[in-house]
Amino acid sequence: MPKNSPKFSLKLSTLLQQIYPEADIGALAAEVQAAFWPDGTARRTRARAPGNSLWDQSDTLVITYGNTLVDGNHKPLDLLYDFLRRYLGGVVHDVHILPFFPFTSDDGFAVTDYRVVNSNLGEWADINRIGAEFKLMSDLVLNHVSSYSNWFQEYRQGHAPYDRFFFEADPEDDIGLVVRPRTSPLLREVETAMGTRHVWCTFSHDQVDLDFSNPEVLLEFLRIMRLHIDNGIRIVRLDAVAFIWKEIGTSCIHLPQTHAIIRLMRLLFDYAVEPAVLLTETNVPNAENLSYFGNMNEAHAIYNFSLPPLVLHAMLNGTTRALNQWQMAMPPAQLGCAYLNFTASHDGIGMRPAEGLLSEEETAAMVQAVRDFGGLVSMRSLPGGGEKPYELNITWFEAMKGTVAGEDEWQLERFLCSQTIVMALEGLPAFYIHSLLGTPNDHAGVEKTGINRAINRHRWDYPTLRAELDDPASIHARVLEAMKQRITLRCGQKAFHPNATQFTMHLGDALFGFWRQSIDRSQSIFAIHNVTRDDVALPAVSINLIGGEAWYDLLSGEKIDGSKGQITFAPYQCRWITNRR
Repeated sequence: MPKNSPKFSLKLSTLLQQIYPEADIGALAAEVQAAFWPDGTARRTRARAPGNSLWDQSDTLVITYGNTLVDGNHKPLDLLYDFLRRYLGGVVHDVHILPFFPFTSDDGFAVTDYRVVNSNLGEWADINRIGAEFKLMSDLVLNHVSSYSNWFQEYRQGHAPYDRFFFEADPEDDIGLVVRPRTSPLLREVETAMGTRHVWCTFSHDQVDLDFSNPEVLLEFLRIMRLHIDNGIRIVRLDAVAFIWKEIGTSCIHLPQTHAIIRLMRLLFDYAVEPAVLLTETNVPNAENLSYFGNMNEAHAIYNFSLPPLVLHAMLNGTTRALNQWQMAMPPAQLGCAYLNFTASHDGIGMRPAEGLLSEEETAAMVQAVRDFGGLVSMRSLPGGGEKPYELNITWFEAMKGTVAGEDEWQLERFLCSQTIVMALEGLPAFYIHSLLGTPNDHAGVEKTGINRAINRHRWDYPTLRAELDDPASIHARVLEAMKQRITLRCGQKAFHPNATQFTMHLGDALFGFWRQSIDRSQSIFAIHNVTRDDVALPAVSINLIGGEAWYDLLSGEKIDGSKGQITFAPYQCRWITNRR
């Protein structure tokens, strides 16, 4: 194993001192390295320099559960592999398989064993096969584990080292400031060999929070992280990472030790031979979310959580006012960092990231529209009492059925406009499989599980889905084909590199537009999107197309004359106007 560089050793020791000031730092540093780099595992002698080598414009993610596709005969991971190759091969290059481990609740996010693949899905060989052809993302669910996990059962029996793995509190403790996304009681009373204990449960009583103030917890997750990397994972998603460090009397979110732990993980990634990406999942207001970039030393990528509610607001109201104001204030991602842009995921449309960006009246109108389109609303508890909408539960395709005025005939066009915005913005675009398929709300799933999020977690019978996708007249086939065409087109444009230059344009409330320029400055694209159900005319001179060059709309194939006349936009039409194609 290569000898440590002095710079690495100093950074590691400094971080460990910040996190565990009472520990033997030298001994702990050796344990950290042994956990992430077991004997014989190679590492870099120099840190990977900040840059743009971890991604390019061809990186597009699909988000899916391992068992979104079932047929009753084959392993779901076999069916997923077939779907990816058959319908998305050469189009989508990155795949996020949501937790594929044994679990007891929350559709995979109450893990019982981090080291094995859920046998109902397949095995590590199936994960390896997908990872050999696609860049693969996995979830590191590090805030909590299932109450049925071996870890928690060992804790209840008082067996070391698990007797110190879980965060305990006293019901009399000051927990009034704690920020959390659920309305259930925070503490769960359990009987243990040490007597009655109250364990911390940020999300549910089946998801018991771990105690990262115990270094053994961190070391265990570094070992798990190494296992995943060795099995071909190249993007590690830190689920609910904002909550991992607790201190009684505080909000227990975004604490300094949390950021220091992420910096420690990033340091290890920077010295890893494998080009792995660290992604944080922090569904919080925008300024708080941005903090997880750190100073180019925390997450490589962060979810652009404010984007979904703001795009939804634009589409439902036919105005880009809020979307434009937010985008103009957004800083470009720093060198070596990127935004992960999306509108839909396995969860609902989070409303916390819209706080301070949308008024209560605007939020209430969105909530009503979603309910009118068959959606649901999940609430969260507020410190000191009361509730507030936490997320909107609806498939994105169904959310595009109309506007605040009601349903109309523009669902497909409105949907494609919303997804084209995601494709064009600075960052890495990610698409939930149910958006690619135009899946409707699964009310039967909600009734069966009693969980609002089940509305957007439909399990497709694979033969039925294939019949739909092989029928050109099917809405599912039409959605997928249109998305594939635009994704393919996007992947060929250097101006859509995740770190290409971006400037937001001032085009009025009907149009959301921005200018992208490739890193080598060889290509410019004016990406302009009509978010209304009306025809819109834009004076050609208003976008300052450079004279002497031929300009084209990549999406329509039209030649654009920027010196005179107007550029017209049909309802929800998008244009990618470029000087190179």
